[in-house]
Amino acid sequence: MNDAASLAPASELAQRNGVTFPNESADYRAARTALLAKEIELRRQIERVAAQRRSLPVGGEVKGDYRFEGEEGPVDFAGLFGDKQTLVIYSYMFGPQRERPCPMCTSLLSAWNGEANDIGQRVALAVVARSPLAKLLAYKAERGWRDLKLYSDLNQAFSRDYHAIAEDGSDMPGFNVFTRRDGTVRHFWSEEMGPTTADPGQDPRGAPDPMPIWSILDATPDGRGTGWYPKLQY
Repeated sequence: MNDAASLAPASELAQRNGVTFPNESADYRAARTALLAKEIELRRQIERVAAQRRSLPVGGEVKGDYRFEGEEGPVDFAGLFGDKQTLVIYSYMFGPQRERPCPMCTSLLSAWNGEANDIGQRVALAVVARSPLAKLLAYKAERGWRDLKLYSDLNQAFSRDYHAIAEDGSDMPGFNVFTRRDGTVRHFWSEEMGPTTADPGQDPRGAPDPMPIWSILDATPDGRGTGWYPKLQY
């Protein structure tokens, strides 16, 4: 990321844009140019936050007795990395008490399935849930997920330690990143934005939001709407 002092002002870049669309008014163009400047500022803030994230001190060493079962059999925590040095784990809200999984998680993972092979070029991606593997794989087949790797948390130790189980025993979503450096596995970062950090009138969500659906709806006149969430079937 370039130093902020070396960057042209966002308003100046917006003025350079030069794009217009058929039959738009001068008022529309002026407002759109002002918005473009804010979008440029947002992009720069995203880059600043990402740089700050990358510069975090080392996280806690992973020492728990974590056991999983995937399509190729039992695997320990280190085995989830495969040949990669970075591991992304999504904790899927599909515990044994559920007949069907969380619709919001499912919407997210459906999008990630389409990106899984691209993500896998750089990092390992694993989806962990507490239900038995057969149940997870049956739903994976129903959903048509070809490229996501699903794992059952056999002893639920990982889910407990990394906040994927609420106090009442229900599921919580989780998005955690781990590293393996010089043979030591450590926690790097976790999505920590949720209900306690949400602003009034907004869904509790991360920033940037990992769900593409919201990025698309945020670009529309009515935005995300209220009282609407993804469904498992339509």
